[in-house]
Amino acid sequence: MLNRLYRLAAGLLALGLMAGAALPSGVHAQSPETAADALTMYVFMSETCPHCQAQKPFLERLDEEHERLEVVHMEVMTSDEHHDLLRAMATAHEVRPGSVPMIFLGGEVWVGDSGQIRDEIEATVEQCLASDCPDPRQMAMEVAQEGEQAPAEALIRLPLIGAIDLAVQPLMVSTLMIAFVDGFNPCSIWILTILLALVLHSGSRGRVLLVGLTFLFTTAAIYGAFIAGVFSVLAYAAYLPWVYWIVALFALVFGLVNIKDYFWFKRGFSFTIDDKHKPGIFKGFRELMVNGRSPLALMGATIVMASGIALIELPCTAGFPVIWSGLVNANDVSGMAFIGLLAVYLLIYLLIELVIFGVAVVKLRIDRFQEGHGRILKLIGGVIMIALAVVLLAAPELMSGIGSSMGVFLGAFAVTGLIVLLHRQVLPRLGIRIGDGW
Repeated sequence: MLNRLYRLAAGLLALGLMAGAALPSGVHAQSPETAADALTMYVFMSETCPHCQAQKPFLERLDEEHERLEVVHMEVMTSDEHHDLLRAMATAHEVRPGSVPMIFLGGEVWVGDSGQIRDEIEATVEQCLASDCPDPRQMAMEVAQEGEQAPAEALIRLPLIGAIDLAVQPLMVSTLMIAFVDGFNPCSIWILTILLALVLHSGSRGRVLLVGLTFLFTTAAIYGAFIAGVFSVLAYAAYLPWVYWIVALFALVFGLVNIKDYFWFKRGFSFTIDDKHKPGIFKGFRELMVNGRSPLALMGATIVMASGIALIELPCTAGFPVIWSGLVNANDVSGMAFIGLLAVYLLIYLLIELVIFGVAVVKLRIDRFQEGHGRILKLIGGVIMIALAVVLLAAPELMSGIGSSMGVFLGAFAVTGLIVLLHRQVLPRLGIRIGDGW
């Protein structure tokens, strides 16, 4: 399906080129005298990508050393101006557009930057200057002439975010899925239901709205700052080979402990809110019920309380932000592109809690969060975290493809369902009961 999408994009691009359409910005027209002898290298990159910036001096040196070589840099992460050309060339070279830098030259394509990649690029330049090599743009036009028909776009449109091109920004799918699962974190939901249960006793929707919204947006802001901090540390240490092993180990430990909590809830080591903090949390919530506070004072008290609780529950909620930051960093996303993905992450995460909050405001009641709910959520989160840890180490590029990233999550959900089925249905019929949740 995606190959067909790419081929149609290539077709549309080629038709525009053959009709005399203007070249994309960054692609310079050549005079008839030099066109036949010129060798063009197409570099799709991002100004905020550390690997792109590290590679740039090497490419500029090649450009200066070889008069017939023209190196064309095209920004693709903060602008969609060159997406059609990238899709067309990727289709012609039978690769998926995704990570940057992506370099096309003489029928070859390279993704990323390393000593071996630089040696191969330099060798290909020498080879193509000594003998004829196919031009990537011409290859895209030839593929387009096959005329295969397919839908013209792979776009989704999100409220407040706008159109997302999944062919060039597939990490958006992974972000949506991880944030959605993270939004059902049992620690966060438990805190929210306890807060609402106490505040709803006031019978005032105005007080509920003020306290609830202030609490949610304060904790979301602190959560976002934590994720940004984790990403900054990973970006700084991105060139250290053991960094992703640390991230994967962190996620693996979180995942195994969460799976343990499904069978033996809060027994032994557990990423949950410690019981010693709960009296203080209840006390803080009850103090919000004191009458006579002005709205401004009530908002201030809620912010202070929410900040403290966010720090207390952080060990319980840190798993997905760390593994997500590792995946995003492994795919060379940074700068404004990272900020956009983080905004989507927080929007989805917050949206789930806002739905719970909205139902409580309308009904003026909140259902108690049961231990059984927490066990299931722990199991789902644990299995997905382990799957993502394996992907981060073995094949992080899987999260740069729509089908493969969806496959990772669907596989994790299938494993979760199988565990529940065996634990709750099959094994008990055989007289085998595992865990303490009976």
